Amino acid sequence: MSARIQTAGDFGSALHRSRGCFGWLHKRGLDINSKKYGVDLIRFSHTIDNAVHCSTKIDDTIRYLSLHDNKYIRYFFGHTKQVVTLCMSPVDDMFLSGSLDRTIRLWDLRSQNCQGLMQVPSRPIAAFDPEGLIFAAGLNSELVKLYDLRSFDKGPFLTFNLAGAKDNSSSVEWRSMQFSPTSKSILITTNTSDMLLVDAFEGTVKAKMRSHPNTLGISIDATFTPDAEYIFCSSSDGRIFSYSATNGVPIHSFTTDHTQQINCVRFNPRYSMLATACNQLRLWIPTLVPDEA
Repeated sequence: MSARIQTAGDFGSALHRSRGCFGWLHKRGLDINSKKYGVDLIRFSHTIDNAVHCSTKIDDTIRYLSLHDNKYIRYFFGHTKQVVTLCMSPVDDMFLSGSLDRTIRLWDLRSQNCQGLMQVPSRPIAAFDPEGLIFAAGLNSELVKLYDLRSFDKGPFLTFNLAGAKDNSSSVEWRSMQFSPTSKSILITTNTSDMLLVDAFEGTVKAKMRSHPNTLGISIDATFTPDAEYIFCSSSDGRIFSYSATNGVPIHSFTTDHTQQINCVRFNPRYSMLATACNQLRLWIPTLVPDEA
């Protein structure tokens, strides 16, 4: 199971890949089925009634779904293998997709036509910055390339080589990336216990976080707190780990009642609520401790 929270923080979604259905969670619950195509990597658009998601059955088409009436608005064809990264622009209807077919595609929700295509040498990861002006692409599990969205066809304006952070291990594979809410850092998760915090301007590795176990080689998921002060991430043993988003120092580990590996960790961007998911969804809120007199 995976989860996603809408930018305003009032709505959330959870999906189950094998059953191909997901719920739309807010003041009332609503289950929406997509058993024919399957569901993965669901992302809200800029309206609370619509979302875009990848398919797990039939083909690798990306689908734009109305959550209001459970009907598809548009289909985005082009990828020939599994889509492994999907991210919406935070400011408009553009979104990025990356696939095991070694391409990154730029789309506009208003058109089924691909707006841009990049051939890449390996499994890609990608992310928009919070202002929606640039996007980052992670390649070969060692390169971060920054592109201006308005002229990405001219190539990256900045490239960071992080090969030195891999500890000579060929088993480390980058799985996701995201900018911090302040745009100052880039967080990269992997299929090992390594998680990188990179300076988004200089390309230096600010911290390598590895207190969370990952003995199963799963895709670790992580999230910044809305104030960009902390990072929360999953692990292979059902615990949640937190780190300082400044220097990567471990803060705390939280025991959960998840019975399987945690696939998703997502902070509400507006409220003090954390969503975690394995085959079940959990919502967490902090316990407020009164100040001592």
